[in-house]
Amino acid sequence: MPWGEDSACEMKKAIVSVINDLSTDQRVHKVCSTLHNLGYDVTLVGRKQRSSLPLAGRDYKAKRMFLLFEKGVFFYSEYQIRLFFYLMFHKADVLVSNDLDTLLPNYLISKLKSANLVYDSHELFCEVPELQGNPRKKNIWKRLERWIFPKLKFVFTVNDSIAEIYGNEYNVEVKVVRNIPKTIDQTNVKLLSKSDLGLPGNKKIIVLQGSGINIDRGGEEAVAAMQYVNDAVLLIIGSGDVIAILKQMVIDFKLDDKVKFIGKVPFEKLMQYTRHADLGLTLDKDTNINYHFSLPNKLFDYIHAGVPVLSSNLPEIKKIISEYSIGDCIDNHNPQHIADKINRILSDEALLQMWKKNTKIAGRNLNWENEEKQLTLVYKQFL
Repeated sequence: MPWGEDSACEMKKAIVSVINDLSTDQRVHKVCSTLHNLGYDVTLVGRKQRSSLPLAGRDYKAKRMFLLFEKGVFFYSEYQIRLFFYLMFHKADVLVSNDLDTLLPNYLISKLKSANLVYDSHELFCEVPELQGNPRKKNIWKRLERWIFPKLKFVFTVNDSIAEIYGNEYNVEVKVVRNIPKTIDQTNVKLLSKSDLGLPGNKKIIVLQGSGINIDRGGEEAVAAMQYVNDAVLLIIGSGDVIAILKQMVIDFKLDDKVKFIGKVPFEKLMQYTRHADLGLTLDKDTNINYHFSLPNKLFDYIHAGVPVLSSNLPEIKKIISEYSIGDCIDNHNPQHIADKINRILSDEALLQMWKKNTKIAGRNLNWENEEKQLTLVYKQFL
């Protein structure tokens, strides 16, 4: 701020909080970039794990808290307390809470400091599989949600189905901002070859990616299906609680030459791999309401990489695939059925090329530049 300029012209400060690892959360990164471009002084608060990747190329500040606990009730309790005191002692005109596990500290501080509060719910939090087997924990989170949600004025979520559920339950307007990538300018991007990435040049490439390759996400069935898939390699890129199980399955089924684990990589490196794929998998099971209405990030990553999709038959995903004709859905999670679908698709070059062409059309409509318009309408009010 130039000397003598009125202090009222200082940049508005926004603190964005999320409980996960900042390096892999593309939705939160895009929201922070949008706020920065609107003129906010942005700080993103999250946690740092022992396995966390470094943050690079951010236009905003980040605070990564290293916690004593990494899971369970002590982890959640420690984070809530640490976040509360961080927000207490740092000025913010706007508080952005991502998911229910950051909402309580943000809500309390917004009342204490009369700050604007925006809530971004990435899923039906109380319906996640981790809570379904523990009614006591689910009840605690649900009571918290029922207490705060009806009092919120500015709420976003990731798709129409979840917005409708929350809106009906709490009588609150919920705006939809899907987690779609920015349009990538590849003019100055060096595209790595298959050889550069250690990928076979004579086989089709199938990809399953994500930072939450967890139970009921279809990873086990995808690996089992590779027993019956011809002339193709499955890349599993990312992290999750079933990765160790998948690696053991590869050993048990003797699939070392057909399944490759890349691990957690920065988004830019992830997309280098994805661009070489002939087919992208998103195989969440319809085991709970949260998965039933899921619209996973990987779907849009595949689209922007020009990769056709094979998906579970879930309503929000099927709606995108059908509208743009970019892939197909499985009928069930039997590994032989999945393999039959994959073999049929990969052997039909004309079909693959048509779907790839259609991903380009989809990508022109499904991009962050269109999605963020809802965000700017809300956040400009606070400027």
